[in-house]
Amino acid sequence: MDNPTIKEIAKHAGVSKSTVSRIISGKGYSSPEARDKVLGLIEELHYKPNAVARAMVSQRTHNIGVLLFRRDHPIASHPFYGKIVDAVLLEAARLNYSIFVTTDHDMSYRSADFMMEKRVDGLILISRLQQNVIDHITSFGVPFVMVNGSTDVDGVIHIVNEDEEGGRMVAEHLTQTGHERIFIIAGPQSHRSHHLRLKGFMTYMRHVGIQDSESTIQAAATSSFGDGYEIMSRQWDAFRKGGHTALFATNDMLAMGAMKFLLEQAVRIPEQVSVAGFDDVDFASMFSPSLTTIRVDAAEMGTQSVRLLDQLIRQETNVLPPGQLKPRLIVRQSTACSAKDQSFND
Repeated sequence: MDNPTIKEIAKHAGVSKSTVSRIISGKGYSSPEARDKVLGLIEELHYKPNAVARAMVSQRTHNIGVLLFRRDHPIASHPFYGKIVDAVLLEAARLNYSIFVTTDHDMSYRSADFMMEKRVDGLILISRLQQNVIDHITSFGVPFVMVNGSTDVDGVIHIVNEDEEGGRMVAEHLTQTGHERIFIIAGPQSHRSHHLRLKGFMTYMRHVGIQDSESTIQAAATSSFGDGYEIMSRQWDAFRKGGHTALFATNDMLAMGAMKFLLEQAVRIPEQVSVAGFDDVDFASMFSPSLTTIRVDAAEMGTQSVRLLDQLIRQETNVLPPGQLKPRLIVRQSTACSAKDQSFND
């Protein structure tokens, strides 16, 4: 028999539909004889409750909502956030969840309300969200975790990279290869990651006696390839006059945008200028010269988010927030030359 209904199970067992429902859900009384007979038939007939029936019985839909916020496009196809979403989809399938993904660049209530209409069991919030949106989501009483973003709301689980330490590691790498005049392109400082990366970098520079005035910091309105290119183009004269031997950008896309402009000016990387980024998106190793960067395990962020949300949905006790993910310095061609070996001729 192809996937029998509860009514057919009840008819074969000689009991009522409500008795079968109680036995399947494990709620309410049923005699041992009826239970044995119904469970035997379920196994014999290979009964599989459909999604709607499961939801009615368990009050769960086995749906998870993923809300990805980015003010600028691309969103889902972004080389960093795309990795997180891919990992979420894989881990959700392993745990038998279906996924609704929505993207938002307006940071409005609309996307959160859409998820509630789908009766999701929980939410994964990716990137930075404003406090009013988080408060709106909290009011629904649905468990959620945040990925690559943070909030001051007590008890919220955040899955983030140790960005400040990553920034420190880049500064250490560049200064140990002799660089002191370092040009910096800093992504939006309202975003946790960009803020902490810059903070870690500058803290280390001051620690080794290189003051802020010896580094040029340019703020980027977005974290895009285009902004990296545009800033480098606009600051090209100042870059050369400032005697900069290295460039650090707080993400890879900014770094590669700046590198493209430098290469178009026939600047040799790293023989004339060393360049470092942050994130280790796939393009970083494909670019020529390949980009030195800090590896952020975006896939692990996605995997952890589903596992932790599953624990919250199942109301497990003592769900512990994860520690921050450890960054890793990946040295590639773009910093393979020390400052003393560089020669920057106009």
